[in-house]
Amino acid sequence: MDGVNGVSSTRIDDEKARQDKRFALKKLNFTPRHPESSKLDSSLKRHTALIKRMRQSMANDNREQILKDIDTLSLEKYVDEIVSSTLDGISRCKTEKDVWSAVEIISALHRRFPATFTPSLVSLMSQALSVPSRSSLSGLTQEQREKEDSSRVTRQRPVLRVCSELALVGVIRDDVGRSGGEWIMKAVKDMLSNDPTLSSLPLLTTFLKSYSLPYLGLVPPSTNKQVSANADGDSLSSSVQESANSADAFPPLISEEDQLVEKDIRDRFKRMCEGYFDNVCKKLVIEHTRLQEQDRRNHEAYIRSGEIFEDRQQAYEKMTKGYEKLLASCQQLSELLYLSLPSLPNNARKTDSIQIGVSSSTGSGDLDEIYTPGGKWEDEEERKFYEEVQDLKDFVPKSVLGIEEGPKEEMRKLEEELEKLSVQEPGSSNKEINGSAEEEEDVPTPTPGTPKASTPPMSPQLALQGPSQLLSALLTRLPDATNRALVDQAAIDFAFLNSKAARKRLVKFLGQVPKNRTDLLPHYSRLVATLSKYMPDIGTELVAILEEEFRYLQRKKNVVKELAEVRLKNITYLSNLTKFRVVPTHLILHMFKVCLDDFSGTNVENLALLLEGCGRFLLRSDDTRERFGTMLELMRRKQSMQHFDQRQLLLLENAYYQCNPPERSPRQEKQRPPMELFIRHLIYDVLAKKTIDKVFKLIRKLDWDDASVRKILFKLFIKPWKLKFANISLMAMLTYDLQRYQPAFSVSVVDQVLEDVRRGLEQNVYSTNQRRIATIKYLGELYIYRLLSSGIIFDTLWSLVTFGHPDGRPLPNQVCPLDMPDDFFRLRLVCALLDTCGMCFDRGNQKKKLDNFLVFFQYYIHCKDDLPMDVEFMVSDSLEAVRPKLIYQQAESSVVVEEDDSGEESEDEDSRREDEERDEDDEDEPVDAEENEGERPSSPDEAVVLSASNSMQEYLGPSEEAEAEFDKELAKLVTDTSTESRKVDKKTAMALWDSSVLPPGMRRKRGEDGEDEENGGVIDPNVMNFNFLTKRGNKHQTRQLAIPSESALAVHTRSAQLQDKVEQQQLKRLVLDYEQREEAEELKALEARNRAGAIKIRYVAS
Repeated sequence: MDGVNGVSSTRIDDEKARQDKRFALKKLNFTPRHPESSKLDSSLKRHTALIKRMRQSMANDNREQILKDIDTLSLEKYVDEIVSSTLDGISRCKTEKDVWSAVEIISALHRRFPATFTPSLVSLMSQALSVPSRSSLSGLTQEQREKEDSSRVTRQRPVLRVCSELALVGVIRDDVGRSGGEWIMKAVKDMLSNDPTLSSLPLLTTFLKSYSLPYLGLVPPSTNKQVSANADGDSLSSSVQESANSADAFPPLISEEDQLVEKDIRDRFKRMCEGYFDNVCKKLVIEHTRLQEQDRRNHEAYIRSGEIFEDRQQAYEKMTKGYEKLLASCQQLSELLYLSLPSLPNNARKTDSIQIGVSSSTGSGDLDEIYTPGGKWEDEEERKFYEEVQDLKDFVPKSVLGIEEGPKEEMRKLEEELEKLSVQEPGSSNKEINGSAEEEEDVPTPTPGTPKASTPPMSPQLALQGPSQLLSALLTRLPDATNRALVDQAAIDFAFLNSKAARKRLVKFLGQVPKNRTDLLPHYSRLVATLSKYMPDIGTELVAILEEEFRYLQRKKNVVKELAEVRLKNITYLSNLTKFRVVPTHLILHMFKVCLDDFSGTNVENLALLLEGCGRFLLRSDDTRERFGTMLELMRRKQSMQHFDQRQLLLLENAYYQCNPPERSPRQEKQRPPMELFIRHLIYDVLAKKTIDKVFKLIRKLDWDDASVRKILFKLFIKPWKLKFANISLMAMLTYDLQRYQPAFSVSVVDQVLEDVRRGLEQNVYSTNQRRIATIKYLGELYIYRLLSSGIIFDTLWSLVTFGHPDGRPLPNQVCPLDMPDDFFRLRLVCALLDTCGMCFDRGNQKKKLDNFLVFFQYYIHCKDDLPMDVEFMVSDSLEAVRPKLIYQQAESSVVVEEDDSGEESEDEDSRREDEERDEDDEDEPVDAEENEGERPSSPDEAVVLSASNSMQEYLGPSEEAEAEFDKELAKLVTDTSTESRKVDKKTAMALWDSSVLPPGMRRKRGEDGEDEENGGVIDPNVMNFNFLTKRGNKHQTRQLAIPSESALAVHTRSAQLQDKVEQQQLKRLVLDYEQREEAEELKALEARNRAGAIKIRYVAS
């Protein structure tokens, strides 16, 4: 208590010190100062520097220099610039010292220029404190309006504080010899009056914190009378009342002579603030009630559907945020004004009236309006649509509806109005101050879905036309009335056109609804229900039309297809009118009995439609429950005794259970501890790219020494299928970040993920396919974040294509229980893993490993049945992503290069040959590079060479196609010997080759002995024939030249041919020996690896 008394005495001393400073400055401001102009400096440079310094800031830092310049400069010519710069400088005054510094500077200028400076400054400050009009804010959205209000409050806060000080020190005055208290009160009143959203409430709080004593005369209550914050409303109000009663026992803090604001202004200001506080408290109570009502509705929706929809949740959160902000402001005002907060109604008092799923037999009618699951309505919206029908007398004059009030009723209402006026007269004086806020509170809140009270003035707009044209326009608009508001508006418009002819015309229109517009029937039924209360003949005649149509359809039972839509429209119309209680209950029950007596054919569909349309309503209404229940049991017995086809049985079963759904227990929600709920919220709701750092910091702050917390985290981190698929990479990133602080945790997560992948291969359950996809994606993301090595990824890839097959090798048309030929899910897993981390294997030994796996993967694909289109596209996309130049083999046989007659070779063959040579170079590397690095033994790599199914044929010698290919390549090499020809591009080289070789038509066909095509056959041993080629234009001509075999040309040519043949045979032998040696080495290496990797492959010579 001594500490509290010390704080209170310190506050009182500070307030007295401020009062003394203000009083001294006020005395000084009453004596204007006129220095000699000859001693003042009039240089432009110093004046500009002063204006600039004042515009930048008038805080305590610049105070001494600005005051010095004001005393030494002339300033007469720069008063307008000084006024504008003063307002800019005030906006940068944040603390109390800065505000007092600005007040002293303005006072100094006021003493020098009371006639020119002060009026301009006061006018400018008045504009700065004004609130924008509602019309200017009406064009802004809610977010823009909130942003504008926030920036306005930030601008006006320092201006209001400076103005309050200036009014106390005599710069702002209401009149000669009076302070500026009324000017401040008017400014504050204008801000609060034109502010329906209470955005100016922080300004009032700021004002009261510093100026409640000089302007309102509020004295803090004695400390021994204060109550704790935990006290309830009654004790708080009583304590405040005692403090007010005991205030007279203590001497005032400041005597009346030393007061800076007049007593009448203080009293009026205090009443205004208290009235504003009352209005804010009323709004607080209203918002509290609305929030509790919304909370109750959310609770009922959660009980009904098991979840709360996102839009409803967002609206509730927004309402809660606004209520909490308003409550905090009310608490601040209560503390500053020393008034008690109103007692807020507690929701616990109403819990007894909310009974979920129980029909109460109490006499209060309010319980029927509350939706209860299992009642006659499926949800709250349906209940509102069928029960909350508007009353036309609230929108249409009673004379139009034909309702006449008796004289007694009119006299009673007149007396009530007079009594209200007499009660309101004593409180009329308070309305001048609080009028604007009370008007805002009295405005009724429009209910969504109901027309506003300003609807009747629409009728004079239609009065320019005749009633017939107006009715035609109304009937034309009816097919577009597809919501509740439009239908209610149409009912009001028809009420102004009410006549007997109009009603007949409306009934005829409503009875001729197109058979394909069944969506209009509920809205038309609502229109009829709205009008039938005051025009009962509309409902009666429409029901008679529908009844006659039903009887006609019963006579035409044999016409099934042609009248099916008419039957649907008729039954649906009657069902909707029944739920609006327009159709008498005996009539709808009679129709049900008619269909039940002849329980066959179209009547089965009619009964199903009746049950779906109004069966639930009839079974749960008090007046029809017993009779309709009896008919329903009779229908079930007949259904069990008669024979119906499958379609009719399905119709009846669905209709019965929609009408009378079986009782089920509410879904049991799993109870989780708060810590688990918090961690699940972080992982499932908060985790995103923008919030991953925040989530990581919060996870690190958890108690990792607690075994339960580690168990919860481990359980969440190993279940990536519960995350959004896009957030799996973020989960892997979190695992990587945690590795630096909890390495054992990250290792356990990786082990469990690998175990899940293995379990999926062993079980192969269809229901877990989605989990397996998410797990394999998670595994790839963990590799990207370096939580596991590439060897594990390749082991996983090989396991996906070999696990479960005999000897670890899939074969075409081989039945494997874990991987059937028509099961393509493993292909999806491989593609998912390649899409995730396949792009990382693009160089070095890993590239060679992936290339070998891709070859075996294509072989694995050929072991499957024909791929579905989506799987084929997925495979091609994945292969193209990791190896864009890879040729995806669609068939199992090898590709044979066909020889072109013109000798041209495609670029694809060149690229394929270059790829083969590059693969051969890669295969020369040592195979135990991975083992030297200390990693786990890798999957069989070079063994993938087996994909070339016809590779064993090369032992039988080169084929004819291979010889032709070799001859062509050799001829190309011979023509390309010169250095210049190597520099020529491919197109030029091929053109030279074409020009140097005989055209195809002029070559001699190859003989049986297999001679070259370029050389002519030798006929005479003493003569060698040469083809002499000439070209005229684009035409080639050849002539035979017989050269003696003894000539130098013939001898040289023959020796060159023999030498070429020897070189060709030698080159063939070298190539074949090299390929056979390489094949033998590959087979040995493959066998060694298979023994190390526990995969047995049997090689059969074909």
